[in-house]
Amino acid sequence: MIIQYSVWVVDDEESIRDSLELTLSEVYDIRVFEDAESFLSAMEKEQPDILLLDIGLPGINGIQALGLVKDDLPDIPVIMITAFEDINMVIESMKLGAFDFVLKPINLDILELTIKKAIATIALRKEVKILQEKYLNDHHPCFVGDSKNIENTMDFINMVSKSSDTPIMIFGETGTGKELIAKAIHARSPVFQGPFIAVNCSAIPEDLIESELFGYEEGAFTGARKKGKKGFIEEAAGGTLFLDEVADLSLAGQAKLLRFLESGEFYKVGGTHQYRIQTRVVSATNKNLESLIEEGLFRRDLFFRLCVVQATIPSLNERKEDIIPLAKYFLCEFNEKFNKEISGISQGASQALINHTFTGNVRELKNIMERAVLVAESNEVEHQDLGIKSPLSPRADHLPEASEQEAYVLDASGIHLETVLQGIEKTYMTKALALAKGNESQAARLLSLNHHTFRYRWKKHSA
Repeated sequence: MIIQYSVWVVDDEESIRDSLELTLSEVYDIRVFEDAESFLSAMEKEQPDILLLDIGLPGINGIQALGLVKDDLPDIPVIMITAFEDINMVIESMKLGAFDFVLKPINLDILELTIKKAIATIALRKEVKILQEKYLNDHHPCFVGDSKNIENTMDFINMVSKSSDTPIMIFGETGTGKELIAKAIHARSPVFQGPFIAVNCSAIPEDLIESELFGYEEGAFTGARKKGKKGFIEEAAGGTLFLDEVADLSLAGQAKLLRFLESGEFYKVGGTHQYRIQTRVVSATNKNLESLIEEGLFRRDLFFRLCVVQATIPSLNERKEDIIPLAKYFLCEFNEKFNKEISGISQGASQALINHTFTGNVRELKNIMERAVLVAESNEVEHQDLGIKSPLSPRADHLPEASEQEAYVLDASGIHLETVLQGIEKTYMTKALALAKGNESQAARLLSLNHHTFRYRWKKHSA
């Protein structure tokens, strides 16, 4: 189906209105207005896809009208028309959210290109909106994608969510979205109004497992808070407790968790009062629990308690058809974050993403798209913006071999490794700063460093 986009023209010069209406009506649904008041009144009943707005209007001028439009309808691309190029007007209009400018006398070829650019932005937003409405909303978090694997995953979620207390185990590689699945299960369950408490088991030191999971009473140990502390399990009462990386729990921690799962009862550290609560336990791991059981690293009885229902989340490499919908979703997200208007992903970049092997799954794709949107200089994300190579090319993170650069030659005389490594680091930090146009925070993201670490290391190189 061919979509005809609506374009409204607001200009006080009749000759310009007539010319644009005659030229553009062959392709677009055109409406013309001679002043801001008339088109603002019309917008109360319907809205255009694109607005061409003259700055020098009588009464309410174009700048004032732009502000009114953006207050109510911030997503409509507004192309400003002006008889002279005034840098202050350009700056003011851009601050208010103008999409672009065209100068009088209007070059129709330039205007057509500007309108097409605006349409590409609209099309991307509409496509992402459809994906969001279909797969995502605040109360029912889910996945973006159209593959059979994801469809099966969603069918599973809808099936198991009907219970309020059956334990569920989610298996999946790092970055596949196991916590997102757990949130979706919670949101669709009878306990959706209760809390969702996520616990990274691998991050809890062994000597703190009991107090973190079950809490402690006042005076339980030196440094304990007055009035004690609730544990994660108590915080999740009446809701869902998500135990991420549950395979990393120590055997002692596993024994304490098993005791709670069997009875629903527990004691706080240093207390004698027995607590009893009900919470849905959802666990997740990227490890083979059966192998860990054979090695004596995971309790078999706990395995059976946690794995009443099991689900395996497919990796991104197993659902290639979801890569581009996900990439477009992230493109829209980072357009907003970085205040950019990139309208799409080029054919070359799309093919590179599809051919890429994702070791970090959706999380890796998100990072790739964040970098791409940050460094892209054209209207589309290009292959080189992704920071990934084609399968036949060297890896993007490949360091030069000895034959490629003299600095890496190692012979009988030896090298000073620390100096070589510092040189490599400085080279990449310099390139990152150039790509980010001197913005240290953005350069740090390109190198997967936090801002403070980047600044500290850069100062050392600059000293």
